[in-house]
Amino acid sequence: MAAAAPLLSALGGWSPDAFDKSAVDPYLGGTPLGPLGGISADHWLGVEPVTGRDLFARVVHGAQVSLLIALTATAIVVLTGTAAGIAAGYFGGRTDALLSRLMDLTMSFPSLIFMIAMMSVAKDVNRILLMTAVIGLFGWPGVARVVRGQTLSLKHREYVDAAHVGGSGSWRILTRDVLPGVAGPVIAYTTLLIPGMIATEAALSYLGVGVRPPTPSWGQMIAESVSFYDTDPMYFVIPSACLFLTVLAFTLLGDALRDVLDPRGSRT
Repeated sequence: MAAAAPLLSALGGWSPDAFDKSAVDPYLGGTPLGPLGGISADHWLGVEPVTGRDLFARVVHGAQVSLLIALTATAIVVLTGTAAGIAAGYFGGRTDALLSRLMDLTMSFPSLIFMIAMMSVAKDVNRILLMTAVIGLFGWPGVARVVRGQTLSLKHREYVDAAHVGGSGSWRILTRDVLPGVAGPVIAYTTLLIPGMIATEAALSYLGVGVRPPTPSWGQMIAESVSFYDTDPMYFVIPSACLFLTVLAFTLLGDALRDVLDPRGSRT
């Protein structure tokens, strides 16, 4: 749905920024005309109060923004955390001590407060790019700790010792022997990270420091819907349901992958 957002909104006949004043009642504070928030053949999920913007178009484009931030931030977290965790676990000594202290330092920051402060101060930058970078900045230590522990157990395996004896260098051992061994837990952990990233983006947008209007975002729509929950509850229900179902789907996917890739930790 997110990938096909422009096509779907065109199919619905409305762009996410198009106003339809005929779909709201100006004498009732811009309340959508018709039942269930103005759901009709013209507006499949109803319209926004006051503005009359098509809610279906804004939901599908909001999915694009929310998932873009979540997936890109997750990629940054996984790549950074995997590299740091393998380096710390394999080389040990001062490298491990330095990276471990950096993990502790990053995890000790109150990340949500720091994100809000950063997003509030940086006003004239690309919000999507900044949110991706800031969310990614605080997420990598968790992955790094998982990978470090896995690497510590892998580096003493017989096939790694055989690679040392055979004259293989550190880079070859890391990429051909250690990395495949940590790939399974990392893949499972990645799918469990994505729901948290989606929720973080939604929370920042809900608090008013995320994506700026008129760019649609699920968190932004949920925040705006609070003022209309008693007169137009569908404006709150629809983006909230999309957020809930997406987070639930990625959580179930992560649980399933964890059971497949790590049978010893699977549920009985």
